[in-house]
Amino acid sequence: MKTTNMIGAPLLVAVLAVLAACSPRDEDAMGPAQKAGKAMDEAGDKVARELRAPLEKADEAAQRAVERAEEARDRLAERTEEAREKIKDATAEAGRGLEKASVKVGEKVERAGEKMQEAAR
Repeated sequence: MKTTNMIGAPLLVAVLAVLAACSPRDEDAMGPAQKAGKAMDEAGDKVARELRAPLEKADEAAQRAVERAEEARDRLAERTEEAREKIKDATAEAGRGLEKASVKVGEKVERAGEKMQEAAR
């Protein structure tokens, strides 16, 4: 009897394995939880496929917006530098004009002083 158990048990396992491998694995063989899981997987895949194109478009639009912002920043930096140069030039010109005016005022004051001295004599 012991020999029968020793041969019978592995033989029974082998027969069950062969039968399990040969049995059809279609949706009818799936239980309700498996069917629900499969439906959720398929729905997730469909949503991912449908969202891929809009997400890629949004990514491209965001990249273009970043590029435009960088270009605008560069233009603003150039214009700011140009404005600084103009202000620097205008300040220098104003300084030269003030210097000329000071010289002329000094000359006039000097002449007025000379005339006052002559008048006082």
